[in-house]
Amino acid sequence: MLNPGTGLDELLGWSPAFSLPVKILAMALIVGGYALSSYALIENRFFSGMARLQTDRGQQVVSSGPYRWIRHPGYAGALLVYLVTPLFLDSALAFLPTLLTVGLYVTRTGLEDGFLQEELEGYRAYAQWVRYRLLPGVW
Repeated sequence: MLNPGTGLDELLGWSPAFSLPVKILAMALIVGGYALSSYALIENRFFSGMARLQTDRGQQVVSSGPYRWIRHPGYAGALLVYLVTPLFLDSALAFLPTLLTVGLYVTRTGLEDGFLQEELEGYRAYAQWVRYRLLPGVW
């Protein structure tokens, strides 16, 4: 009898099962991604799900905590979680929506970064100091 929670991958045999060490590593990276996103949330009192200038709250550039290394650590942590979750779930097929999600996050990060450089005082100088948006040494 099939478990009602069985996904199409298992039902139709589309994806091979990943090994236990791969799943343990994936879980560690998921926890790490959530930790990075949470650290960004704690460090930046202007953290918001919507890109907007918070003049009513005196928004200023945050350059401490994870913002010392990358300009968008909340997004970086979320992307890490999205990228390794298919491994934990034994679903190679889940990489398809993950790749779409990564593309959307990269686009959003670029647009938000441009907005902040234009609108938030001091962000342009910060962007010259902290060169990478999501992945140190890459972008």
